[in-house]
Amino acid sequence: MELQVVMTVVCGLLIAVGIAGIVIPVLPGSILVIAALLVWALAVASVEGWVVFAIGTVLAGAGLSAGLVLTGRSLRQREIPGRSVTIGVLAGIVGLFVIPVVGLFVGFAVGLFASEYARQRAPGAALSSSVHALRATGLGILAELGLACLAATTWVIGVWVYFATI
Repeated sequence: MELQVVMTVVCGLLIAVGIAGIVIPVLPGSILVIAALLVWALAVASVEGWVVFAIGTVLAGAGLSAGLVLTGRSLRQREIPGRSVTIGVLAGIVGLFVIPVVGLFVGFAVGLFASEYARQRAPGAALSSSVHALRATGLGILAELGLACLAATTWVIGVWVYFATI
């Protein structure tokens, strides 16, 4: 019984870190949520654990897929290369250490704009495509975040049911 309680707390922390990893895309958010659900299912070794793992994996996996598909489709429609987003992410990581708290977002936006400006050589067009890429990325993050939160809610309900029935 004591091991299940400890593993439940650890998995809850991993799920919280995973959800934070979706908003701060340095960590593999949805993958961490799925891994935490698997660890919890193995730790409790019950039907409730495996049902939570199955439902949570479908939700988190759908969020990961939706985020990638929504972002990718939108970027392809505007013909924004993946290189620009990659440069934005790298600049965001640098910004995270240069400007505390908001540096990731500022660095991403500045890196994205700089890459688009280097590609298009027109500030107006670079700004337009950068704003579009920011919207597409934000929409993907929101979809992934919403479904990861549903997976976390499934886990919370599963924890409640599991500990209420033993």
